[in-house]
Amino acid sequence: MNKVCVIAGVGPGNGASISKRFAVEGYTTVMLARNENYLSELSATIDNSIGIACDLSSPESIEKAFTHISREFGTIDTLVYNAGSGLWRSVLETTLDDLHESWAVNVRGLLGCAHQVTPGMLEKHSGNIVVIGATASLRGGPQSAAFASAKAGQRSLTQSLAKKLGSEGIHVSYLIIDGIIDLERTRAWLPDKPDDFFMKADEIAKNVYALTQQDQSAWTFELDLRPFGENW
Repeated sequence: MNKVCVIAGVGPGNGASISKRFAVEGYTTVMLARNENYLSELSATIDNSIGIACDLSSPESIEKAFTHISREFGTIDTLVYNAGSGLWRSVLETTLDDLHESWAVNVRGLLGCAHQVTPGMLEKHSGNIVVIGATASLRGGPQSAAFASAKAGQRSLTQSLAKKLGSEGIHVSYLIIDGIIDLERTRAWLPDKPDDFFMKADEIAKNVYALTQQDQSAWTFELDLRPFGENW
């Protein structure tokens, strides 16, 4: 029986690469993002994939998208939560709305998606939830008041999910990405950086898929990925 993977938060970097990786591995790949035109273009390049417009900051939009997925494809085997909202402002510049926006995507959106996929996983006593995080989940910076606090909340929520669902056969993991993804816009932003400064999205995607293939006796909860030159 064909397996189903939902990637929540798909853009031209990690989201696209993760979608392609699971499709190559034989999954029906369902991609969620707000930009319906982008999803349509990307889906045309990935066999056995579909894009569904979804605002992951909206509980109503999440419920609508997963109702569609359940009706068309049945139980979801893997959820990759790749959505993240970052605002680079200091504590004094960060507004309450900024904080709400970051938490709505990074934390509430994750919980909303988890609520949608876990009933089917619990019924089968198997499944994977992989959350794509950031170094900001471990430390706050002077310009990351909203983003870092939301990512820290996301990491804690992922731990709670893992501790609750692990005994039910559901592997929940958190992938910390410490570095800059190799994209046209990041190359333009940092034109003087060498190739090995940037992280390759396709390589990140390989690690995401590998997490979902681990034996239950040796599950990874948290995995750090960073290029050798990254300061940590």
